[in-house]
Amino acid sequence: MKWHADPNFSTFRIGRRELVIHRDIASQSAQIMQKLGEITSAVEAGAGNRKSAYRLDLDGGVELFARRGRRGGMIASILNDVYFGMTPRPLTELAVTIEAMRRGIPVAEPMGAMVEWIGPALYCGLFLTRAVRGMTLWEFVKTDDDPTVRRHVLEQARAAIDIMHTQGLFHADLNLHNLLVTQARDSFSVIIIDLDKSRLFDAPLSLAMRNANAARLVRSARKLDPSGKFLDASALSILNPEI
Repeated sequence: MKWHADPNFSTFRIGRRELVIHRDIASQSAQIMQKLGEITSAVEAGAGNRKSAYRLDLDGGVELFARRGRRGGMIASILNDVYFGMTPRPLTELAVTIEAMRRGIPVAEPMGAMVEWIGPALYCGLFLTRAVRGMTLWEFVKTDDDPTVRRHVLEQARAAIDIMHTQGLFHADLNLHNLLVTQARDSFSVIIIDLDKSRLFDAPLSLAMRNANAARLVRSARKLDPSGKFLDASALSILNPEI
């Protein structure tokens, strides 16, 4: 899915930077662009699995979450945050996330994206959501030792994944860092984050695609927790009933 103009979003261009931002905060576009520019030129690492997450506090109490595009694997040592292409990935992710939210998939509310062009078909990018308070599923299972609560949260994660699959979204990198546990009073819920390179289909996902997502999630758990200290076989069977 490619980015097409959405009536709820406005586009601003200053120099090499292109900002697509939700109309609710379009009046703060200059402040947002300045803060995002500071992130792209910052040397200090952010939070999260790839140290690419940054919190933006805007005037009026608006809180955003910005994720800087960073490469993984061996190529990261060469290119790090530089990408090639005429269709920037942050804008594609914005389109996918908007549609995912419209379909009722539990995702963080998309608020925009910024692309900074370095040269022809060469860019850095950031993706913006409304800030959500919570912790990743991996952080949660390491900190909450109540078996009843832990099982409930794992079931909430499984329910979120089932909705995602039923509504036709294939996550490109489903892992314990990309499931966010949130809490409202005594109730927990799980939302899905980081839809970079994810794909939307017009029908529920096939069994093979569902299993591919589930297998990737289990591999993530076994890599992070090889001894099963936090996620034993019973816990993993909740995330993937095929185990």
